[in-house]
Amino acid sequence: MTIRRAIARALALGAILAFGGGGAARAQQAIGPSCDNGHFLTVQQQFEDGAQRGDQPVHVCGRVVAVSRARHTRSGWHGYFYLDVGSGVSIRIVSDLDRMNAPAWPWVARGDMADVVGRYYYDNPRSQGIDWTHHGTGRNWAMPGYVTVNGNRYQ
Repeated sequence: MTIRRAIARALALGAILAFGGGGAARAQQAIGPSCDNGHFLTVQQQFEDGAQRGDQPVHVCGRVVAVSRARHTRSGWHGYFYLDVGSGVSIRIVSDLDRMNAPAWPWVARGDMADVVGRYYYDNPRSQGIDWTHHGTGRNWAMPGYVTVNGNRYQ
């Protein structure tokens, strides 16, 4: 195992442990106050390698490369956009429009700069993204998230 991979696993383990005993503040500390696309890319690779399971807190940033229309799902209205996080990777960002304090969708456009805190989920290579990008928490997710677009924070 490389040093970089060992560090990434330790960071991921720290994030998991933060949820077990300390809630949102400790989870936020686990991911840090500024975006860390390198950490995200490492966690994503761990999922693809089968070495990681369970949703992970992440803090990413980059340029918006695409915006999709809002859709109604079983849990309400959601807006979707794709964020370039580097290394040729873009990730789907899911925004719960019913829970966010934001203007009417779309409040993000292609080319905007965005900073996102939320829950990274990985079902398979074609079904992955970052959700829980709003101020709320739930039984299975203790950390509030947010999306900052061009300096405007929506949560």
